[in-house]
Amino acid sequence: MTRPWLAAIATAPLLAPAPAAAQSTGLDKIHAQGRVGGKSCMTSHEHYGEGSLQTRRGAELAAMRAWSTFTSWEYGKSWGSYAAAVGKKMDCSQSGGRWLCKTTARPCRVGP
Repeated sequence: MTRPWLAAIATAPLLAPAPAAAQSTGLDKIHAQGRVGGKSCMTSHEHYGEGSLQTRRGAELAAMRAWSTFTSWEYGKSWGSYAAAVGKKMDCSQSGGRWLCKTTARPCRVGP
């Protein structure tokens, strides 16, 4: 006899929100890190993001959002702040009425 409720109980802890301390994926440990102005930053590893929209500002914001989304996914939310990142570069070009912006930056997290 199958008991579907048993599977639901067994997987419930996997669906519960993670505590703040568990927001790191642990993958950040594979890259060298150093302190920069009170933040832990990756010393040589950069991440990339790009965005394409009709305005330059919109494309810049989309590129920053893409950078942040991927970085948060890979290393955890504490690493995904574009504002906290260092070594930021933003290159934009316009073609056919649209702007394309590409950004790179080294991820950082505030705290120990």
